Amino acid sequence: MTLLHARTLNALGLLGCCAILLVAFGCQFALGELPCPLCLLQRAAFAASGVGFALNVRFGPRPSHDGIAILSAIAGAAVAARQVALHIVPGTGGYGATLFGLHFYTLALIAFVALIGAVGVLLLIADRVRPEPLVGRGAGTFGTACLVLFLGVVVANAVSTAAECGTGLCPDDPTRYEALDAWLGR
Repeated sequence: MTLLHARTLNALGLLGCCAILLVAFGCQFALGELPCPLCLLQRAAFAASGVGFALNVRFGPRPSHDGIAILSAIAGAAVAARQVALHIVPGTGGYGATLFGLHFYTLALIAFVALIGAVGVLLLIADRVRPEPLVGRGAGTFGTACLVLFLGVVVANAVSTAAECGTGLCPDDPTRYEALDAWLGR
C-alpha cells in the first residue's frame, strides 16, 4: 500500500465522521430537535475522532493519530451506551427522532464501534505503507477537500452549540437557542 492509499483511506474515515455530523446537524434543523447534552458529547467525540483521521490525512499515518481516533471513539461509545441505557427500560420510551427505526444515540454507539474496528484495520495495514520520498507529501485534492469539509462541519456544530447553550450549562431537554434568545432579548 502506498502513502497515497493510506491517506485516501483516512480521508474516507474523515468523510464518514463528517457525514455523521452532517446528518445529526441536518436533522437538528429539519426536525427542529435540539441535541441534548449527551448528544452534544457524542458529536464532540465524532469530531475528536475526526481529528485523528485529519492528522493522518495531513501528516501521514501515525499510530499516535490513530490513538486519538480510537480513544475519542471509546469515549463517544461510553456516552452513547449511557444514553442507550437510560432509555432501555421498558416503558421509558426514547429520546428524539429515529433513523432506520433506531434512535440517533443507538446509531452513534454502532458507529463508534465500527469506527474503532476501522481504525484497528488501518493500524494492521499501516506497517505495510511504502514510503514515497518525493510523491504524496501533501493531502492531495480529495484529502484537502475532506479536511476543509471537516473544519466547516466542526465550526458549524460549535457555533450551533454555543447558540443553544449560551454561557451556561446546556439544558437537559433543550427547546430553544438560549444565546440567540438572550441576544434578541426574548
